[in-house]
Amino acid sequence: MSTNEEQYKQAIYIFLRVGFLAVILYWAFKIIEPFILPTVWGIIIAVALYPLHRKFAAMLGGKEKLSAILITLTGILLVLIPSLYFISSTVEGVQRLAVQIRSGEMVIPLPPEKVAHWPLIGKPTYDVWKLFAENMDAAISRFSPEIKMLMQSLIRSVSGLGVTLLLFIVSIIISGVFLVKAKASEKAAHSIFNTLIGKHGEEFTRLSGAIIRSVLQGVLLVAAVQALLGGIGIALVGIPAAGLWAIVILLLAIMQLPPLLILGPLAVYAFTITGTTPAVIFTVWSLLVSMSDAFLKPLFLGRGVDVPILAVLLGAIGGMMYSGIIGLFVGAVVLAIAYKLFQALLVEDVLEKE
Repeated sequence: MSTNEEQYKQAIYIFLRVGFLAVILYWAFKIIEPFILPTVWGIIIAVALYPLHRKFAAMLGGKEKLSAILITLTGILLVLIPSLYFISSTVEGVQRLAVQIRSGEMVIPLPPEKVAHWPLIGKPTYDVWKLFAENMDAAISRFSPEIKMLMQSLIRSVSGLGVTLLLFIVSIIISGVFLVKAKASEKAAHSIFNTLIGKHGEEFTRLSGAIIRSVLQGVLLVAAVQALLGGIGIALVGIPAAGLWAIVILLLAIMQLPPLLILGPLAVYAFTITGTTPAVIFTVWSLLVSMSDAFLKPLFLGRGVDVPILAVLLGAIGGMMYSGIIGLFVGAVVLAIAYKLFQALLVEDVLEKE
């Protein structure tokens, strides 16, 4: 057999082995792909809760498994109870709104004249608002395609909330597993960073943990608290779709925009559907919720890592566009880590300063 034939057979043999390995790896990746995002979010939660886990385990006499189980169950309840309440209130609110529209009980006040003088959108906004206020049936008939599309989108959003809730619960369970195996997970993280980066592996591990806690506590947790408080106020005052409004507040808070952008107009609307006293209380509540980040951030954050808010913002928006609501949280943390680690690669002093 000639040398060329032997090389040809060897090349075919190598190609088949590499091809088989590639197929197996691709197949394995497609199988675990649905679990990648919940796992990443579970790791982020575990890193953020690790200091609390250590303190709690010490209080329980060193019982780390019991500590992880209790933290996991508490996390599930903290996510499950408000979420189910907001989803049910949203569904009931939409149903009540539909009944009011069909029965003619819904009353929309006439728009103020100054609305017509708003730049660009003033005149069309005034005309549409006035049409709905004066003749609801004609307005519904005129905008029926748009209303139908809006309702379909609303139904999809509520369905998506259920899937997102399930993913959050799975992520919390995964975080509990990592907390149980905290020491082994830390060693694995050190090993991975040492392999990928080299001598600064341990510093990068420490920096990554600090970034996760900084973003999760200083930005995402504050936004979640504001959304929860705002949603509770919206539900108690009787405004429909409290869950969806809470999600919008969450998005605004993560983007570092004041929740008052949503709560303000809702407070004005509250005066048209309820008594003066509840509406005034809701208005004051809205102001307090919008300003609460002034004391929530120092309370939750403490001494954290200085992460540019633009990195958090772009990560949140990009993550949400890529993988929905859970990507909103994961994207913000991942892009913040990527930014700080890239900065640390360029300027090694960052590792000593952070």
